[in-house]
Order: sequence, then C-alpha cells, then structure tokens
Amino acid sequence: MESFRNIGLIGRLGSKKVIDTLKALIRYLEDQGVNIILDEKIAEVMPGHGRQVAKQSRMGESCDLVIVVGGDGSLLGAARSLAQSHVPVLGVNRGNLGFLTDITPAEIEEKVGEVLAGRYAVDTRFLLDVTVKRDGEPIAESTALNDCVLHPGKATRMIEFELYIEGQFVYTQRSDGLIVSTPTGSTAYALSGGGPIMHPRLDALVLVPMFPHTLSSRPIVVDGSSELKLVISERNETYPSISCDGQMNIALAPGDTVTIHKKPHKLKLLHPLDYDFYRTCREKLGWGTKLGE
Repeated sequence: MESFRNIGLIGRLGSKKVIDTLKALIRYLEDQGVNIILDEKIAEVMPGHGRQVAKQSRMGESCDLVIVVGGDGSLLGAARSLAQSHVPVLGVNRGNLGFLTDITPAEIEEKVGEVLAGRYAVDTRFLLDVTVKRDGEPIAESTALNDCVLHPGKATRMIEFELYIEGQFVYTQRSDGLIVSTPTGSTAYALSGGGPIMHPRLDALVLVPMFPHTLSSRPIVVDGSSELKLVISERNETYPSISCDGQMNIALAPGDTVTIHKKPHKLKLLHPLDYDFYRTCREKLGWGTKLGE
C-alpha cells in the first residue's frame, strides 16, 4: 500500500466530456485533501484552475500517482512518458474500448476512493524500445507500450524485409508490413491482423505479418526478452515507416535496420480490486456468456 498525496492529472485534449470528468475528479480529490498537479497541456484549456502545473514527462518527479482521463490512446502516451519514473498510473475511461482505462466516470468516487485507501491491484506492463540505424548509425529512437508496426507509409506497395530474432535469420518477407506486439497490445492492432490474445502477465511478443505474399506466413510468439531486427531490403522502391502505438512515426529508407527489444523500465498500472482481464474481454470484445444468460 502506498500513500498518494501528490496526484497528477492527464486528460485527452479536444473533448468536453474529458474536461467535465476532470473537473469532477478535481472536486473529489480536493475533498480528500490531496495535492493536485495538472499536465500543462490540459491546464491550458482549464483557465483559472489555480493548480500546480507540470510537463507530462516530468510528472513522475513530483507525483505519487498519475490519473489519466481519456481512452487507451491517452494512457499509451502517458505510459511512454512516465514508465521510466516508476510512478503508478490509473485510468478513467472516456474513450471507446478501455482495455487500459477501466474506471468509468460514474465510478470515480467509489473506485478512486478505494485506490486512495490502498485497496487496488498492481499490474506491471513492459514496453518496447525501437532504434533505427542508417549506414550503421542510429538516426531515430522511440518507445511503445502496445506495438511497433512496419508499414508502407504513404505508398500502397508491398515491403520486402528480413527478420532476425536473437541474431538468427527467420525469413525474408514481402508484405504490407509486420506488427510486433506486447501482451498489452495483443487486443489492439495485432488482434485485427489475426494475432492471438495474450494475457497481460505473459513475458512474450507476437509477430503478426500484414497481408503477406504467401499462404504459409503465420503469427509467431517469441520470448519477451528477444531482440528483433528488421532489415529493409535495398530493392524497395518506396520508403516505408515504422510507428509506435500508432502515435509516433519514423520514416525509413531502403537498407535501414530496425532493432526492437524490451525496455528496462516497466509501466506500473493500477486497477480496482475487482479487475478481471477475462471479464474485460467479454465486455469489450463481445464474447459469449454462460449458456442461458
């Protein structure tokens, strides 16, 4: 159990519902006597808030807990900023699916109150570090909680690339790209591409080919600590890209190499005590319930 005295608030921009929920959350936290720190971007659209303000990337230095109000995309962005500081993160859902942000606005007082009282479950999620090299020199780096996706970019042509796992050659593939997903991301883009659902506690990665030009390419599940390397073929006439969580995009050139491996710092995600991954799958993915219900 931890004492949360300094709580940071992050919200998705451009949504009146998110602002309304943040205001309700601020009123509740005020009544609990905690110090509130607002993300500078959300503070700009809440004039007269009278609260301490911090950059999202620096919240881990001053906060005991960060609450994200928005959808899973909002939490993905916060995770990349906060994982290194080890500050715990709690999600309030104002998006669509809500696999990561599992508290509803109507439950704020009840569920946030339980967390403040020390009644919560801790869930650690690993992230991926991505490095792009050109002529052997690093030119770009990024981080992902859900997935790293090699894709054609603006073109609509297939990409040719080589895949190596732990230095061992796996295959040369022509396809629309490759999804490299963590267990957290297995219910996102990788699922749409035909990949398996992985329990969040698994230490594994899934590699999902995107429309491969062969009938034998299938998703591969590998150890989560594996180092992956993608080599973009010199024969490509187009310039593909690699994206991280669909939010960070890096342009590639023929001959570039992309290295993907587990980040040393993990996200500390908090859930209410009644959190159930399989119930979330039933609710969000429309799985069937017991016969007769």
